[in-house]
Amino acid sequence: MNLQQIFQTPNPIIGVVHLLPLPTSPRWGGSLQAVIDRAEQEVTALGSGGVDGVIVENFFDAPFTKNQVDPAVVSTMTIIVQRLMNLVPIPIGINILRNDAHSALAIATCVGAKFIRVNVLTGIMATDQGLIEGQAHTLLRYRRALGSDVKILADVLVKHGQPLESPNITIAVQETIERGLADGVILSGWGTGTPTNPQDLVLASAAAKGKPVFIGSGANWENISTLMQYADGVIVSSSLKRRGQIDQPIDPIRVSQFVEAVRSSVSAKQEEKPIV
Repeated sequence: MNLQQIFQTPNPIIGVVHLLPLPTSPRWGGSLQAVIDRAEQEVTALGSGGVDGVIVENFFDAPFTKNQVDPAVVSTMTIIVQRLMNLVPIPIGINILRNDAHSALAIATCVGAKFIRVNVLTGIMATDQGLIEGQAHTLLRYRRALGSDVKILADVLVKHGQPLESPNITIAVQETIERGLADGVILSGWGTGTPTNPQDLVLASAAAKGKPVFIGSGANWENISTLMQYADGVIVSSSLKRRGQIDQPIDPIRVSQFVEAVRSSVSAKQEEKPIV
């Protein structure tokens, strides 16, 4: 996965658009236009704030289905993602929670999105939706059948879940990349907004052997200089919201502050590299 080619930078900042509840979810409000308006406002705030990419999630559809979502969710997300792609020139990706990677891949391929996020690509995780099994074998075959070049970013020991086997980061990263054929991996804390453990990033980076490693949760302008020492990119949401509250919309001022902090940390990291 060539980050420079996709995001125009080797250290991309990916902001997240959390969609309001979609049709068939328990908190669906009955107005698709309201969902679209909020999504358009947020992607505009992210784009103007300087992020390098955006990922769109059905975050407020909780409680989530374990695997396949309702066709209404797929239809709605297709419409929304295509509209957002017309608003900003940066790459857009898709994550359909909890783990409907096949629908995410189908949407991304059809609308020309660049990547998807998969919570459980390999292994088995115990979650609040029950046991989720990775479906790498069918997902990769589906991508080939579609003739798609959409990239797959896979969580390793995903947040809000516990592995059934020993939580060995090194082995999990190796298997996600070497056996699951992920194009990049994501490391998170235990839950939404919880910082990623720097030591986990160190281990993941060594095990990834050149594949991109992303910070998946808890990044803010105070800790990003530490976290980016061990990662290639960052996926960020909570700290960009108004007052840092997850249910609030994106705050463009907080986006700009975060982007500046990341750029500064990357520059400092590059200056520290020895000249050979």
